[in-house]
Amino acid sequence: MSNQELHHAIVDVLEDKKGEDILLLDLRGVAELCDYFVICNGTSDRMLEALGDDLVRKIRETHQIKGLLEGRGRDGWLLIDYGEVIVHLFSPDQRDFYALEDLWEDAKPLVHIQ
Repeated sequence: MSNQELHHAIVDVLEDKKGEDILLLDLRGVAELCDYFVICNGTSDRMLEALGDDLVRKIRETHQIKGLLEGRGRDGWLLIDYGEVIVHLFSPDQRDFYALEDLWEDAKPLVHIQ
């Protein structure tokens, strides 16, 4: 599976699960740590947990790739590492605080679903 197929599958799962303000950033040529970021909001601790759990389960089932999940919903930020694609699930307050879109402003937005 290509990174492009993976990041689009991730965006689809998050959209189906009602994630909000989904942003896919192309970091190739901008960062060494990965090729893509997917950033998404959840409206509550429970929603963040549900988004993370569902994403890990569905990508493992459909693409046989295991994501490494870090963080907890109550902290307002979960990270799922798929190697070249890193997913950030935020509460709106934590997303504003960390402002990854500003930090990686040179990255190319590929998808933005509001």
